[in-house]
Order: sequence, then C-alpha cells, then structure tokens
Amino acid sequence: MSDLVLSDNLDENFERFMVEAEDTGCVWVLEGDEGFALCPSNISESVDVMPMWSQPEFAQAHCVDEWESYKPVPVSLAELLDEWLPGMHEDVLLVGVNWNADMEGDEMEPLDLLEEFDES
Repeated sequence: MSDLVLSDNLDENFERFMVEAEDTGCVWVLEGDEGFALCPSNISESVDVMPMWSQPEFAQAHCVDEWESYKPVPVSLAELLDEWLPGMHEDVLLVGVNWNADMEGDEMEPLDLLEEFDES
C-alpha cells in the first residue's frame, strides 16, 4: 500500500490519523471562500461532518467537484484539542477521520476523538 493512499480499512485509517497527527503535531482540513468544508453525515440526517486528514495529500485529493476551490490548511494538534473539538461539539458537528478517496471513514463525536487523544 502506498503511503500516499488511504486504505479501505477504516480502522487502519483511523489508527493512521492518530499516529500521524501526534507525529506531525497537526491535522488538515479543507478551507474555501465560504469557510471550512462540511458535508451531510451518513449516520444522522440532522448533523454535518467536518472531514479531517492526517496528511495534506489526503485532504488535497478531495479538492474536486463542490470542493474544487478549497485548499488544505493545517490545524495544530494543540488547537484541535483545546479549541476545535470542544467548539465542534457545541456546534453539533461530527468529525470525519481520514476519509478515503470514496469519502468513506469514521464519523465521530468530537469529544470522543478528544478522549482518544487523551488516552493515546
């Protein structure tokens, strides 16, 4: 498997997200003129998901179609843990973790992801 491609194994992609985020000290989101990329959740009709990736190449791969004008931007791990995840919880958003090219991946409650980092 190439290091620049996420697999169809969602658990593996999640583990990779955790390890690489801690190694690099940041995660990547997509930002455009209207703000950050969001999409409807696959598990709840009333909630949106903000996808995040552990590498800029993974994020860049999704800059097509409706996200064509978006660019990968880094978020420091400290900022993610201290500000973004608590804020996303308040805004009732889910986190999409290391979605593969088919937009498949885990959707998590932000505080659950925060707990995962606390335990690692």
